[in-house]
Amino acid sequence: MPYKDEQLHEEKVFKDPVHRYVHVQDRVIWDLIATPEFQRLRRIKQLGTSYLTFHGAEHSRFNHSLGVYEIIRRIIGNFENRDDWNDDERLLCLCAALLHDLGHGPFSHSFEKAFKLDHEHFTQQIILGDTHIHKILERVETGFSRKVADVIDKTYEDKLVVSLISSQIDADRMDYLQRDAYFTGVSYGHFDMERILRVMRPIEDQVVIKSSGMHAVEDYIMSRYQMYWQVYFHPVTRSAEVILSKILHRAKYLFENNYTFKLKPFHFTSFFKEDVGLTDYLKLDESIVFYYFQLWQEEDDAILRDLCERFMNRRLFKYIEFNPNLQMKEWKELSQLFEEAGINPDYYLEVDSSSDLPYDFYRPGEEDERLPINLLLPDGRLKELSRNSDIVEAISGKKRTDHKLYFPGDLLAGLHNNDPVKQRIMELLNLEQSKGEGKNAD
Repeated sequence: MPYKDEQLHEEKVFKDPVHRYVHVQDRVIWDLIATPEFQRLRRIKQLGTSYLTFHGAEHSRFNHSLGVYEIIRRIIGNFENRDDWNDDERLLCLCAALLHDLGHGPFSHSFEKAFKLDHEHFTQQIILGDTHIHKILERVETGFSRKVADVIDKTYEDKLVVSLISSQIDADRMDYLQRDAYFTGVSYGHFDMERILRVMRPIEDQVVIKSSGMHAVEDYIMSRYQMYWQVYFHPVTRSAEVILSKILHRAKYLFENNYTFKLKPFHFTSFFKEDVGLTDYLKLDESIVFYYFQLWQEEDDAILRDLCERFMNRRLFKYIEFNPNLQMKEWKELSQLFEEAGINPDYYLEVDSSSDLPYDFYRPGEEDERLPINLLLPDGRLKELSRNSDIVEAISGKKRTDHKLYFPGDLLAGLHNNDPVKQRIMELLNLEQSKGEGKNAD
């Protein structure tokens, strides 16, 4: 029997808190899960620094990747024997679903920004490079790894396959909304996925939804909206991300200026030099990062030492509402005042902005254009979701942005109350003079 058709002698299952069970029957999928590159995802948190806000958010990219695979497996099961579905694409969809997050690094997006990296680039490298993953995929058939990479890269010729993995209603989003809601303990991310899966239909180049299932999709869209603003963009999580970013920038600065670390940061060297190869990238996971942060609490450099102690012991920055587009004059003055107070603004004063577009209709030719969710009407016609749903129409194409200014309230509180510099800082931040605190990072 060809490797691509080989089935396990006995079905394997993973107990899962969201889907109850993740079922594995294909030898290829079982072998991919066992690779070092996929097992590494156990050591990468799904929600980065959110565990410092929601203590249950300790789940990993490994959990999520299995969940996306399971949803795709169920969708494909529903599509069998439908005219618009090519069952020859089955294994390709399962592999792409399982491997779509392979390239994420420690703390994901915060880490990427600090070192100007792109996890999607490394996902492609893992799939196409000299890895265990690549060898397994090429055993399926020559060039199969390229097909998997193209699906994840959204360049594969069969757009129906791509839409299952990456669209405005895909398996990735359906898993992470429910999984993240479960582990953070919130109720926002729950929606009727069973109903959505039942009303999904494949057509030539996309997945559509039977019009009778519109209300389940509305619920899904609103769940996503709430999760972004109540969980993913939570200001306390962003405070931890700011400190994490500042730690990495400070360590890189010290390295470039020949600072002598008590323990040479071997695992970060290629990152500091901005010459990161796949081998070094795969070696650096969150356990390694925590190891260095723990050690750096004993460094001679006061800034690195303080930032690491803050992150490891959750002494986060305070925050206030602050729009840099409207308050640039205040920002410049605050930076100068922080310097005068002996607080380095490069590491202790930061504006963080978050924005999201919960749903968009089709805008052809625009950057990052999004294919809409289409409803399949009883007469066979397609109608874009927001044209049928007043709820979705109300938020379609509307990008919401939130700005916060982060600063160390404890350092400001430590300044002498009669110091005119402190008084002016408090005035600009509109803070209580004696405490020097914005909103608590709790």
